[in-house]
Amino acid sequence: MPSQSFADLTGRRAVVTGASSGIGRAIALELARGGADVLIHCRSSITLAEQVCDECRAAGRQADVMACDFAESSQLSTFVEHVWSHWGEPDIWINNAGVALLTGPAAQLDFASKLQRLFDVDVRSTLILGREAGQRMHQARGGVMLNVGWDQADRGMEGASGELFAASKNAIMGFTRSLSVSLAPAVRVNCIAPGWIRTAWGEGASAVWQERVLRETPLQRWGTPEDIAWLARFLGSDQAAYITGQVINANGGAVR
Repeated sequence: MPSQSFADLTGRRAVVTGASSGIGRAIALELARGGADVLIHCRSSITLAEQVCDECRAAGRQADVMACDFAESSQLSTFVEHVWSHWGEPDIWINNAGVALLTGPAAQLDFASKLQRLFDVDVRSTLILGREAGQRMHQARGGVMLNVGWDQADRGMEGASGELFAASKNAIMGFTRSLSVSLAPAVRVNCIAPGWIRTAWGEGASAVWQERVLRETPLQRWGTPEDIAWLARFLGSDQAAYITGQVINANGGAVR
């Protein structure tokens, strides 16, 4: 059997939501390095999204930016329609968009307001985009869909943030398993569940949290957005052709 290069995505078209920074940005860039053309979604950070787009083009790929506020439920179907009409039929769809509740002004919201934002954006957009884009992909030539969960959602973490993210990410993880059955065999659907990843919150985490991360992680380091991106590239490729309906932890073996 001839050898294959790692997770070759040449000729594929990908959509990555929430891709102007953090994990989404890293995924978009890694897919481009793998040979995919990439549509970069953002809510309002168009300048940052354009920078990601330019980096994808520098890798020799086509790339574009599409802005949409997923908190507006009426915009979700419109976004899917615009993807198909202006970008073309995707082979890979990654639902990564989510609200930032641990940093910035949103960190000061009360529990109920944070819960509403999580369900409006993280949960509702993943479910509606997943179903609508997934059905279109199923009716066409098939493809791959990836969602983003949380490694501690099913075992729990103390505090308001743990309660909020466990509720929202468990919804996404359960949805992934059901959608994978609905769309099989044409579309593979999986969920990446990141652990402690050094994004904006991790960069500013207190010494207490820094110590906790190392204590709970056998690999003795924070994860990086690139760690998640490499997994996303693999799952989007033909080398993961027998993997569907799975929630895959990417957390350095974190235990408690």
